[in-house]
Amino acid sequence: MSQIFGAHVVVYSKDAAADRAFLRDLLGFSSVDAGDGWLIFTLPPTEVAIHPAEENDRHELFLMCNDLKAEISALGSKGFHCSEVQEARWGSITRIQLPGGGELGLYQPKHPSALACP
Repeated sequence: MSQIFGAHVVVYSKDAAADRAFLRDLLGFSSVDAGDGWLIFTLPPTEVAIHPAEENDRHELFLMCNDLKAEISALGSKGFHCSEVQEARWGSITRIQLPGGGELGLYQPKHPSALACP
């Protein structure tokens, strides 16, 4: 039996403090302090998909939601901009510009999920 109990996602940032505040204050994710200002956040349950690609030098993080328009509106009311929604076969997708300059994907899936929807 596997001893794997979870996954650890690393998001690289030019302004880690601002991106940590975004996860904590705006998305409401709880965290533990690993020392010296390093916060490790709890994420919602997660699923992993393996996609075929020509290159395998990148990975993406997408948060999933049940109502993308409502989530975009909530983020907008907090001063955060989302990109134009793109429709794909597998979901409606936007990206959130993080304070540190990176992007975080957000989508409403159209595909069956490995997670039970709340």
